[in-house]
Amino acid sequence: RESESSIMSVLRAATPLFARASRQALARTAAPVFRANQHARMFSTTMVAREMRYAKSHEYCNLEGDVATIGISDHAQSALGDVVYVEIPESGDPLKVGKGFSAVESVKAASDIYAPMSGEIVEVNSELDGNPQFLNEDAEGKGWICKIKISDKSEFEKLMNKAAYDKFVEESH
Repeated sequence: RESESSIMSVLRAATPLFARASRQALARTAAPVFRANQHARMFSTTMVAREMRYAKSHEYCNLEGDVATIGISDHAQSALGDVVYVEIPESGDPLKVGKGFSAVESVKAASDIYAPMSGEIVEVNSELDGNPQFLNEDAEGKGWICKIKISDKSEFEKLMNKAAYDKFVEESH
């Protein structure tokens, strides 16, 4: 009985030390991971944090305020194969939802790109002109095609969210 009591008192005294040592060990191992994740986030595309919406024609739209970033979905680039050319639209051009505004050519096929929202092009991704492979490398990030000042925000709500788009793609096959 006495030995049990002395063992228990030793354990009670040691528990805070073990707990503190465990927290410190966890902090040492978790801190580099956290710093690495912070570092990676700094270089990742800003589109990841916002909600992306998708059209049935496989374009995405990422709305921030009254400016939408538009490109083709990762599924679309995968289906196209190696992209060799992207037709870059002109800044200032009007877009009407459902109408073609660009085209992509790959080793497999050529495909028109349709506007998922209406508006006026305010910026184009001129990097695609010499680097069409950006669509294959990061279609929903650095492979964006243009940014538009939207004319009807309600069009965004009619597009599919990621879960609905994934289901649409799955059911299409």
